[in-house]
Amino acid sequence: MSDIKEIISSGKAVLGIEFGSTRIKAVLVDENHTPIASGAHDWENRLVDGVWTYSLDDIHGGLRDCYANLLRDVDEKYHVTIEKLAAIGVSGMMHGYLPFDKNGELLVPFRTWRNTITGEAAAKLTKVFDFNVPQRWSIAHLYQAVLNGEEHVDKIDFFTTLAGYIHWKLTGEKVMGIGEASGMFPIDSDAKDYDAKMADKFDALDNIKDKPWKLREILPKVLVAGENAGTLTEEGAKFLDASGNLKAGIPLAPPEGDAGTGMTATNSVAVRTGNVSAGTSVFAMVVLEKALKKVHEELDMVTTPVGDAVAMVHCNNCTSDLNAWIGLFKEFADMFGVKADMNDIYGKLYNNAMTGEKDCGGLLAFNTFSGEPVIGLDEGRPMFARKPDAKMNLANFMRTHLYASLATLKIGCDILFKEEKVEVDTLYGHGGLFKTKGVGQSVLAAAMNAPVAVMETAGEGGPWGMAILASYVVNKDKDQTFADFLDKKVFHGEKGQIMNPDPEDVKGFDSYIEEYKAAISAEKEIVKALPII
Repeated sequence: MSDIKEIISSGKAVLGIEFGSTRIKAVLVDENHTPIASGAHDWENRLVDGVWTYSLDDIHGGLRDCYANLLRDVDEKYHVTIEKLAAIGVSGMMHGYLPFDKNGELLVPFRTWRNTITGEAAAKLTKVFDFNVPQRWSIAHLYQAVLNGEEHVDKIDFFTTLAGYIHWKLTGEKVMGIGEASGMFPIDSDAKDYDAKMADKFDALDNIKDKPWKLREILPKVLVAGENAGTLTEEGAKFLDASGNLKAGIPLAPPEGDAGTGMTATNSVAVRTGNVSAGTSVFAMVVLEKALKKVHEELDMVTTPVGDAVAMVHCNNCTSDLNAWIGLFKEFADMFGVKADMNDIYGKLYNNAMTGEKDCGGLLAFNTFSGEPVIGLDEGRPMFARKPDAKMNLANFMRTHLYASLATLKIGCDILFKEEKVEVDTLYGHGGLFKTKGVGQSVLAAAMNAPVAVMETAGEGGPWGMAILASYVVNKDKDQTFADFLDKKVFHGEKGQIMNPDPEDVKGFDSYIEEYKAAISAEKEIVKALPII
């Protein structure tokens, strides 16, 4: 306890903050990268005028409340006040669109990754670049605004992502980590910068060439892990810490996305490693040995925090519908006066699901709260269906919803592993789906037909990963690579608990996914039948 108090009071602790879809979380780590305190703020995106967004008040107030809760945790545990830190790092949901004018005013409400309103732009840019540009990418949002004739476009002085925006507010620096930048615009992994040829092609487009800006003038500067991305300003310190105790001058890491923090938190930044982050959304990333043979709309090309090429399958929907059903069971328990802990409810229902039939016994679910480009949905409607002779029991029901949470991920990854023949030694799982020991891990192993490891640190997730990235800025040895830093200073050779796929589970999930694919047309009809007014 006294050692930790000394670490905090002397300013040796490192802070990582991540803006997730449903929670903003801050994690404070010591010199051994062990979490010593945390704070959080729960929030939700809103559908406003057909756009998924968070207001600036949501963003600013959420950050301050999260940090205030961290301070409260530190005070309660160690009776000490944070005045200095060794380093800070900020991460967030990747992609999206935050455009600003020359006065720093936001021109349109934040358009998040969750929106599927850029189909025309994404398709045109994919053709122009011969490179898959997903709908959620920042460049797709920018170009769609151009195609829509939105008047704010000519006023843009700078556009960025959520992590880039917060970093700018804290430091005054318009910079971005390369992994986060790879979700704004395609990256040249050799140059460690935006792809110059593609940027030139964008600027030469008929409806772009007469704009008062060039693309690279309004994009954030690209940095790689370990580079100093500026320091906390006086204004930034006041913005973060309402108590006024935090001092300026703290170095910050390049802001990264949840993809980069996920790779970091699972030590999967080396070739032939991969990780799956499963929460509100779900994505799988594999660090590539060689380039893919062709362009696939289901596969994104992003990078590690040091710029190595990564193939990503990103799906907008994962646990939201699953959580809604769990909430229904909690409501049922409350109605009968049973005061059950939510973690206990999750644990019992998840473990019971593993006793269900391998193919879910004729039950089927779509977890699509929002659009899902992997299966061609611009909008989503959660849907549950079953055959008349289905074996409708609780185990099959819960197993169905666990499968549904990874179904679109499996469809995308089947392209990566079966068509492109990409090889991966181990996939590391992290995120809320893996909190119940062995269950999410088992389902993912069946979906991917690959070994899945979960580390004890997996539950720490993105903010812990961002704290590590921040620590790398100030604690790396001279010329030490990020992969070596992770191996030697963070994970110390730890590989986690590995689970190999059960052949019967694999067969069952394959059978389920064929029925799922056959029902996609029905899901599309439900979207039409139940319009959002």
